[in-house]
Amino acid sequence: MAELLVLYHPPEDPSVFDEHYASVHIPLAKNIPGLRDYRISDGPVSTPDGQSPYRLVASLSFDSLDAIKAGLSSKEGGEAVADLGTFATGGATILMYETKSV
Repeated sequence: MAELLVLYHPPEDPSVFDEHYASVHIPLAKNIPGLRDYRISDGPVSTPDGQSPYRLVASLSFDSLDAIKAGLSSKEGGEAVADLGTFATGGATILMYETKSV
């Protein structure tokens, strides 16, 4: 398995971010080929020491890193990536990695 982790920084307008994310971005991202599971944080994102620098965390599961890359290279993946610029005004950190059970 592999994960695509998106850490969204605080946007200029949180209400615009939340509305767009729920009504536009989630449906776009759910169409990415190869997507197995899509989870987002629910409520404030924090660290053991308190508040974090993130507004929202999204975790998208795929079969492999190659599946993530193929999904992002698809038409649907390109649309989801392009959409980031329309609502993620604070920016986003995107990480991709393989996972294993330990």
